[in-house]
Formats: sequence, C-alpha cells, structure tokens
Amino acid sequence: MKLESLRDLLIEQISDIHDAETQITKALPKMAKAASSPDLKTAFERHLAQTEEHVTRLEQVFELLDEKPRKKPCKAMQGLVAEGQETIKEDAEPAVKDAALIAAAQRVEHYEMAAYGTVCAYAKQLKERDVLKLLKQTLAEEEETDEALTQLAETTINIEAA
Repeated sequence: MKLESLRDLLIEQISDIHDAETQITKALPKMAKAASSPDLKTAFERHLAQTEEHVTRLEQVFELLDEKPRKKPCKAMQGLVAEGQETIKEDAEPAVKDAALIAAAQRVEHYEMAAYGTVCAYAKQLKERDVLKLLKQTLAEEEETDEALTQLAETTINIEAA
C-alpha cells in the first residue's frame, strides 16, 4: 500500500499494532506458565484478557474507519516475543527468571505505549474522535500494566532475585 496521507499511515500503523497485539495473545500464556510467582502468573493472565480486548477494540477502530485489518507483520513484536521466548528457556533461579520475564514484558509494554501514542496523535490530527477515544483507552491500559509490573518487580520479585 502506498502511503499518500496521514490517514493511510494511521491505517498502516493500526494494522501493525493489530498484528503485535495478536502475537502477544499467543506469547502471554507461555510467560504465565514460565513464571514461578503466583502474583506474576496472575498479572500475565490478567494482561492476556486485556490484550484480547485490545484486539477487539482495534477491530472496532477499523470499522469506524471503514477499513479492514491488513496483513502487516509487526517485526518489532516478533523480535520482542523471540527475546521473551529466550528468557523462558533460560536456566535461572525462579525469582531471577521472574525478574527477567518482567523485563521482557515491560519491553513489550513500552513498545506498545509508543505505538499507541503515535496513532493517538494521528487520530487527533485527523479529528477521528471515536477512534481516538478507543486508542486512548488502550494506551491508558498499557500504561497501567507497565506500572503494575514495575510495582510487582520493586516490591517482591527483584527483592527475591537479589
């Protein structure tokens, strides 16, 4: 697809995010299974349910834009997921592995926050208010997840790993 306008770029970027979120729905169950901390397992399971909602919300965005999701593999997420898979396979003490899993998950969250921040800016510029509302909702949830992971790391996991 040739990018001729900011709207084209918005659709292209949302397609990329849609693929990224879909990849995450496949990776999170593996991360939950690899976690030894019950709180971390619960956090990953909760984020899986939230990520499934993000996919649905992105499909609503496509409907609002009168578009369909395009096949656009998110190579950045492929790399982040691959790093997460390497973390799962590491021979490490349980708390240390949990700390590494949090690090991998936060890399994903930071990528998502950057991606959603960008498409929010595009939607705002294009005066796509309903689209912007949905994207902002997801951005806020990504920020909340990142903060929850930070709290878990700082109050429990990293202390045990030390």
